Amino acid sequence: MDNQEKNLGSIGRGACKVIPTRRNFGTFCTARCLTHISTPYHMARRVIRKGGTVFDAKSARMHSVAPLSTARPSHPAVSAKVLVLNQSYEPISVCSAKKALLLMFLAKAELIEQRPEASVRTPRQHYPFPSVIRLCAYLRIPYKKIELSRKNILRRDNHRCQYCGTTSPPLTVDHVIPRSRGGADQWENLVCACVHCNNKKGSRTPEEANMRLATVPRRPHHVQFLKQFVGRVDETWRPYLFMD
Repeated sequence: MDNQEKNLGSIGRGACKVIPTRRNFGTFCTARCLTHISTPYHMARRVIRKGGTVFDAKSARMHSVAPLSTARPSHPAVSAKVLVLNQSYEPISVCSAKKALLLMFLAKAELIEQRPEASVRTPRQHYPFPSVIRLCAYLRIPYKKIELSRKNILRRDNHRCQYCGTTSPPLTVDHVIPRSRGGADQWENLVCACVHCNNKKGSRTPEEANMRLATVPRRPHHVQFLKQFVGRVDETWRPYLFMD
């Protein structure tokens, strides 16, 4: 075995070895770092990592090395939800804290609200943990028309009967003004109702059936569906979701 094979065969034992080249010597740290090469790339011998081995492209020999340590899993707080506001303070989306921190470090967003009980720490500094961020540039979002469907009507009414307040399935869609009397299929005329209340109301209006609506049906806004998507809304989000 020549010196080249001895040097490559000793990779993974903790010492930095020298890989001879045609005109110069390239040095790289073994065991933990297989990427640092002090000589130019075209002069150094190419070493390619495949699984737990190192492949010497020039001598076509395989040499076993110790596997690199795997990266730590992300902290659960990094996946926490952060509210994203447009430059006009209009809520447009929800992202993870990891992505929010990236937007802040790239100067594409600024911090509006933070979580006082948490922070992001580095060996020398610590940064506030974002709860609400605002984009530095205005993002033009095309108008998204919410489709009129049974699913969206149930979502708008929180899957609750607008007459008796029950949430027990099965739930149906009721026309406030019956179709037999010219009631149209539109947001203002459709509500969520249980089977019992729908049959009890029949072809009458709520006034005629003495059945009072819990809320006045309206066309929903995307912010309303955004609140339902998030579930439990953080207290710092409430002013920006028009909940105060």
